[in-house]
Amino acid sequence: MSNVFHLCKRNVLIFIRDRSSVFFSLLAVFIIIGLYALFLGDIVVSSVSEIVGEHARYLMDSWIMAGTLAVTSITTTLGAFGILIDDRDRKISNDFKSSPIKRTHILSGYILSAWIIGVLISILGLLLAEIYIVVSGGRWLELKEAISLIGVMMVSVFSSTAMMLFFVSFFKSSSSFGVASSVMGTLIGFLTGIYVPIGQLPNGVQTVTKFFPPSYSGSLYRKIMMDKPFSLANLPEPVLEEMKIVFGVSFSIKGSIVSTLTSVLVILFSGVVFFGLALIRLDRKDV
Repeated sequence: MSNVFHLCKRNVLIFIRDRSSVFFSLLAVFIIIGLYALFLGDIVVSSVSEIVGEHARYLMDSWIMAGTLAVTSITTTLGAFGILIDDRDRKISNDFKSSPIKRTHILSGYILSAWIIGVLISILGLLLAEIYIVVSGGRWLELKEAISLIGVMMVSVFSSTAMMLFFVSFFKSSSSFGVASSVMGTLIGFLTGIYVPIGQLPNGVQTVTKFFPPSYSGSLYRKIMMDKPFSLANLPEPVLEEMKIVFGVSFSIKGSIVSTLTSVLVILFSGVVFFGLALIRLDRKDV
């Protein structure tokens, strides 16, 4: 297993040292935060201020930051797998194949490094999100909430790593991968209900989001990060439940609210499925 850890360390260091890789893996997040801070923030806050009152800014800041964490797990793992594509493109993978290192160890090194990068940058994203919320008048998360969020990150990044491994299995050149990554970064914001609250999307689009595993990660992040501002708002129960559905805190399927446990199981199951599909595709391909 030492080969796996050495390859993992190599991939992590390459990613961190390449500032452009780090920047572009976070580009979708920067765009979301920029749009919210400059344009969408006041609109979204004003739309709920009559209902929530003085805690509207805190609530909506928590909503958007929770959404960005769901996006971060996808964009960072996708950016991390760019190393695999680059190694193929530059024929570095041929050097690995000619070495005594097992093919499964090489692939495991890429997978583990993508997961580690996703978790580390997600934690960094959480710290920056908390600073933004507090500077805007919100409150710091309690230790129990922070630990819960990191637990969600571990599961979310696992699923995203599997999905992105399957995604990158279709590409061999850096140029095509770059274009596809840009399109992916744009679509993710809509499918996770960041640009527009999920409850305000057309019914067909809402159905699609419920088949998109990162949407459940976003739901879990929102449940934790929006719990405090919701409690401060002291809303009537029917209004509270309606707002949770509209803003993607809760998912309603055939009139039933999806539980936290079900959301976690959906994320884990999707990770297992996509890892299986990715390994099938990569079985007869060069790593």
